[in-house]
Amino acid sequence: MLTYPFDFHFTSAIVNRVPASLKDAAICQREIREVINIEKARRQHQDYIAVLRKLGLDVIELPADETLPEGVFVEDTAVVCDGIALICRPGLPGRLKEVDIIRTILRREGLCIVDIKDPLATIDGGDVLFTGREFFVGLSKTTNLAGAKAVASAFPEYPVTLLRVKKGAHLKNFVSMVGMDTMAIGGSDIAKDLLRQMEEMSEYKSYKTITLRDDAAANCLWINEIILHLPADHRYEESIRILTNRLGSTVSHSELLNSEFAKIDCVLSNRCLLFNRPKEYNNNDR
Repeated sequence: MLTYPFDFHFTSAIVNRVPASLKDAAICQREIREVINIEKARRQHQDYIAVLRKLGLDVIELPADETLPEGVFVEDTAVVCDGIALICRPGLPGRLKEVDIIRTILRREGLCIVDIKDPLATIDGGDVLFTGREFFVGLSKTTNLAGAKAVASAFPEYPVTLLRVKKGAHLKNFVSMVGMDTMAIGGSDIAKDLLRQMEEMSEYKSYKTITLRDDAAANCLWINEIILHLPADHRYEESIRILTNRLGSTVSHSELLNSEFAKIDCVLSNRCLLFNRPKEYNNNDR
């Protein structure tokens, strides 16, 4: 079992390059605000990958696959904890090939693979928030009760709390961990409702929360003692100022651009799958 509570140190990440087909798929499948600029999205994603490497992560970078337009959102494919990888079953049937690829990679990396047996279960990794002490699973248009039960079955040593997400977006579009027992959460009515549910149903009652005006700004990545967050530009200036002030001067943080992906309602954490390679793993096995 991991150090309890988990300290959000990771050895590795999987990322996927941005396919040109993302633009057309976004128009067909998502409620878009603006048409995504693929070349700009690719530049933002390459900068994202470079930052992950600077944090000391061994980044496994997969090539763009034009038949998998949403493959860049690799977070949805698995939930990884304690050397166990629960392979997700995305709510969109067209994404099933993505999980097959990730299953192969994680097995090669030495993780214990758990597949979901219930054929009716659906779950996206973006609906699963691990706090270091317990799991919150958002019931959304892409994650159902059977999918949430799969999390409880795969990780029986941790409590699992179910939350109802009123909008079609993922749970992590509204909340993330930004420190030990500390969450950033958005300021929308949906985010406030999620916080109420967490406060009422969580096993652990001593979480600290940092409430931000903008939901998107509440999605951060906490990796190896560094907080990665959106830039403090004109749109998110107030939220990022609140976040960094509340975190304090002793906490290191860095900005990551996400403007192109935000057009299709995707947040920072969507674009990587973080995990720890087992200690007995040998790099020569790759």
